[in-house]
Amino acid sequence: MRPHAVHAVIAVKNLDLAKSRLADRLRPEYRARLVLAMFTDTVTAALAVPAIRSVTVVTPDPTVADLARGLGAHVHPEPRISDLNAALDDAAAALRRGHGPVELLALQADLPAVRPEELCEMLAAAAAGRRSIVVDHAGTGTAALYAAGPAVALDPRFGPGSARAHIASGATDLAGEWPGLRLDVDTAADLDRAVELGAGDATRALLRDIGWSGRVHEAVRRVC
Repeated sequence: MRPHAVHAVIAVKNLDLAKSRLADRLRPEYRARLVLAMFTDTVTAALAVPAIRSVTVVTPDPTVADLARGLGAHVHPEPRISDLNAALDDAAAALRRGHGPVELLALQADLPAVRPEELCEMLAAAAAGRRSIVVDHAGTGTAALYAAGPAVALDPRFGPGSARAHIASGATDLAGEWPGLRLDVDTAADLDRAVELGAGDATRALLRDIGWSGRVHEAVRRVC
């Protein structure tokens, strides 16, 4: 069965750039707290997966870096480049220098409803020796990119229309039913959907604290 040893990489922007599409519902300081809460739940879910041996965070933000270390993740010093994909590539190269020819998984940082079992199923579903993606709930973005082999380059192509760009570059579109994994949060409707699915502990606590409307459901999280 696949996989063997997987190392995850997550990139996070500066908090002052956090979630501008939620500006009509949340003040800037609440948006920053939401980013940290969703990031916490994403990292926590990833670290609960036995096959994922480490999570490395690429960020220029010292608050995010401190939180990442507190969660048990590593922090890769962001290279002096503004391009997200180059930053992910730089972290991926550092991981393979440090750990050998490991498999790599790039995750979005805002997956508050992702469950460890979804990540387990996704890793098992991917074909060996290939790049695979999980297309986001909107059908245009990429929630996860998996280089399922020690010689497979991560070759990230995140940005507008990233799902099409990844598939055009040879990545396989995985078809599993993983609603939490596919739900990256950009809008108020996305956040409401995460609440319906059962967001992680940190996101639920934050939403209760700021009085987000709607019932905040408990999440049921199993480890594969």
